[in-house]
Amino acid sequence: MRKTILSIIAFMASISTMSAINNNTVEIVYDGDSAKITIASNISSYVTVLSGNSSHVKITQAAEFEGVGITASNTTGEITYVLSGTSTNGEFFIEGAFKQTIELNALTLTNPNGPAINIQNGKRTTISVRKGTINTLADGVDEEYNGCLHCKGHLKMKGKGTLNLTGNNKHGLYSKEYLEVKNCSINISSAVKDAIHCKQYFLMESGAITISGAGDDGLQVELEGTTSTGTLADHEDEDSGNFYMEDGTLTISGYQGYAIKADGTINFEGGTQNFDKSATLVSAGIENVNAEIASGRSTVFDFSGRATNVFRKGLYIRKSDGQTRKIIVK
Repeated sequence: MRKTILSIIAFMASISTMSAINNNTVEIVYDGDSAKITIASNISSYVTVLSGNSSHVKITQAAEFEGVGITASNTTGEITYVLSGTSTNGEFFIEGAFKQTIELNALTLTNPNGPAINIQNGKRTTISVRKGTINTLADGVDEEYNGCLHCKGHLKMKGKGTLNLTGNNKHGLYSKEYLEVKNCSINISSAVKDAIHCKQYFLMESGAITISGAGDDGLQVELEGTTSTGTLADHEDEDSGNFYMEDGTLTISGYQGYAIKADGTINFEGGTQNFDKSATLVSAGIENVNAEIASGRSTVFDFSGRATNVFRKGLYIRKSDGQTRKIIVK
């Protein structure tokens, strides 16, 4: 009986509800095989911890949560999860139905059995890499998931810190919807498949991405659906399979497939590209290729060097905006 009581006390001590931390905040500190979780009192009714004091942290955010305690810096009242500490046998798993921010604050986390960070939330998630911090994630084999950092919804990466990723299962960084990168430094030393894989579109506004090893492509962008929306203003509701680079530095080496592969177009508007730009591939539907030719934006050649507008499934060469790339017609 005494042992049971002590276990309950230990469990309750690992999860505390406090008003001392910022509103809308959950702090998680990893320490070996355990994690201390502190939840701000104003959101305690919306956050359920399913994992006790285990380092394999599992959190459910209530479906009815629609934002509370709106402030000047948190205009939607979304919950911010601050992750720090170290564990070689842990994870962060979260599911919910509202926008959220995950802040990495000198976090070192390895999950031997799946993603280090597993975001099962179909809404927008922002991952903020705190300025001046170095954060390191590594995963283990679990065929159900696609990335060391795995996100079910939209993913925005920001901050002025550094994030190091190793993809021992499939991809290093995976987003089932769009992926945007701003300011932060992302280093992917190795991945069994693509170093970065996302759907809808990829946008690099600034920052630095360094990929030094990938079993397939350095970076791949897929359509989520079957028909491209094309480029849309502010990319709102865009599903184009397009790659956009506006600024920053992108370095890609050690890949076994292509440096970049996209279902849409590959657009270098600025920044520095440290890789062979000819090692890129665009995979497009026949209708999309014909539309580009009709608009005068592209000329497509077969591998005998003849301009063509008659396509079968296969590999072609496209010249567009002064650049030459291989394309796969699907």
